[in-house]
Amino acid sequence: MSTAPTPDPASSTDRLDDVAAQLTLGELASLTAGRDVWHLPAIDRLGIGALKMSDGPSGVRGERVGHRRSLAFPCGMAVGASWDVDLVSRYGTALAEEAGTKGVHLLLGPTVCIPRTPLAGRTFESFAEDPHLSARLTVAYVRGVQEKGVGCCVKHFACNDQEQERMSISAEVDERTLREIHLPSFEAAVQEAGTWAVMSAYNKLNGAYCSEHPDLLGRILKDEWLFDGVVVSDWWGTHSTVEAASAGLDIEMPGPARHLGAVLEAAAGRGEIGPEVVAEHARRVLRLIERCGVLDGTTAAAEGEDDDDGRRALAHELVVSSTVLLKNEGVLPLRTVDLRRVALIGPIALRLSRSRSFSTSTVSSSRKARRWEDVKNYFSLMV
Repeated sequence: MSTAPTPDPASSTDRLDDVAAQLTLGELASLTAGRDVWHLPAIDRLGIGALKMSDGPSGVRGERVGHRRSLAFPCGMAVGASWDVDLVSRYGTALAEEAGTKGVHLLLGPTVCIPRTPLAGRTFESFAEDPHLSARLTVAYVRGVQEKGVGCCVKHFACNDQEQERMSISAEVDERTLREIHLPSFEAAVQEAGTWAVMSAYNKLNGAYCSEHPDLLGRILKDEWLFDGVVVSDWWGTHSTVEAASAGLDIEMPGPARHLGAVLEAAAGRGEIGPEVVAEHARRVLRLIERCGVLDGTTAAAEGEDDDDGRRALAHELVVSSTVLLKNEGVLPLRTVDLRRVALIGPIALRLSRSRSFSTSTVSSSRKARRWEDVKNYFSLMV
């Protein structure tokens, strides 16, 4: 997949107006929901292609686990421990290149929620519990990816910091805590990095589902921060039609639609929601499609595998930079001339390495090795 050119804002606006004016209400509404698990629908009549998404944020998996191998990068928490903005920018560039090998237009990442407990199931995906550090790394990541013509969908908006009852729990957060702790990374992603998409969270915030939260999606994100991208629901995280569309949800995923798409068209036909609301959501989706280079019907490349030496070296650099040495009393670095044997203690020493426990960030790694093999290769010793 070639790098999508950045559209000129003035000509882009005129073109989007022209394309939107040619769409029927049904076609406009169709853009508000997925065609399937990973794609938006194409509109063949006007030559508009099908935009493809893929899970991230620590690699680009493609359509399903095990189908194609991908480069597994360190998890977000490890990347955060590097404190290296320039390195994370290069990481974003590498992720965009990985997306190209899978024909992906929109990467579902990074995860920028602030962890409240190390026991949460997906704490490892986030960069840091410090909002300033998280925001700086978020900006670098998003810019690195999007400069190559691949979009980022920053997630999960907002306060999605526990897995227990994640589809129904309500995070009760006062305004100051929300502004100072939980929102800075999202705000920086929008206002500094210009992220093309934001994913709404599964949970409720102060009693209202994030996917239909008028204050969160409307007042803060779109009105205050002037976000011009799309809000994508987390998968099966949409709960209504009129409420979600009125609040600011632009795309329901995955498809086929249960609440938006044709259901939204029918609601507009019954007068439950204005057709101008449908058109506004569709226009935002069209802007995303244009940014990703799919407005002219560009066909996504077939998923492939590319075990690139440069990107693999960058992944290794990230691992090294994420390692924090608290104390060294002359033991490190280990020197082969001083060693006769190295012992690896524990049950995982002989197991094949895994990129991470199962979650949306799981990829089928291009290479896997047992830890004792890595040590043996590194030191060229009998272990």
